[in-house]
Amino acid sequence: MNNEKIARKDLDSQEFLKLRQATEKIANALDKRLKGHLTVLRPLFTPRKLFGTYIKSATMQEVPGSEKAFAELQERYAAVYEKPFGLPKKLHPPLPPISNQLEATHLEYFLYSGDSQGKATRITSPTRWILSYRGECPLNRLKAMVSGAESGQPDDMREAIIHHMAIVMFLKHFPALTRLLEDLRYQVETRELTDLGGLAVVVLKAPLETFLPPNDFILQVTQLSGIPAFQEIVDLGAVENIPDPLKESLRG
Repeated sequence: MNNEKIARKDLDSQEFLKLRQATEKIANALDKRLKGHLTVLRPLFTPRKLFGTYIKSATMQEVPGSEKAFAELQERYAAVYEKPFGLPKKLHPPLPPISNQLEATHLEYFLYSGDSQGKATRITSPTRWILSYRGECPLNRLKAMVSGAESGQPDDMREAIIHHMAIVMFLKHFPALTRLLEDLRYQVETRELTDLGGLAVVVLKAPLETFLPPNDFILQVTQLSGIPAFQEIVDLGAVENIPDPLKESLRG
């Protein structure tokens, strides 16, 4: 995900320090809130409710529609298995067990400077997360394997891919769960990660807008820190104007 569309605002150093502290506090509160929600929702996301005997579980029960669901999973997998992962094309059931524990990873993307050297800064969103089933290969490890920073482990890569695809499919087949997440004030969308061959993932977004300062300001900050990474800043005005979907639906 490169150069996402996001609002830009000028800041001076004093404003930046104040807003960065406020953003960290808000981000921690949002993380804690989401973690609590995912813990409560965990029983509703049991993978065997969709895939039945096509995945190993303590209760290997037939589930209506599981054959079609597995065929869809196989189709999605076949679209990305080769590039950039270099994995075998076929999935052979039953798949290894999938825990119904849910994991939320902060959305990250790269902001390119546009100069001849093509320098990139990793940007982290404090209000958006990628949702998946928890496993031995979290998203950052999968990306490290694809980039070559870590040696590729085929079984771990396959697990991570399936864990993201399964969440996408689960919300598609059980749309009431999407409505429940929206009632908890998360925006839910599916997007493709270009750096992972177009792998589809579920993104949750809290109802708070963020922004970035101009590129030259970001460059100054990253040069001072020595780390090419930056976090989006929460617009404090948005905190005071969080939308209320229930109120809006009743007005309609």
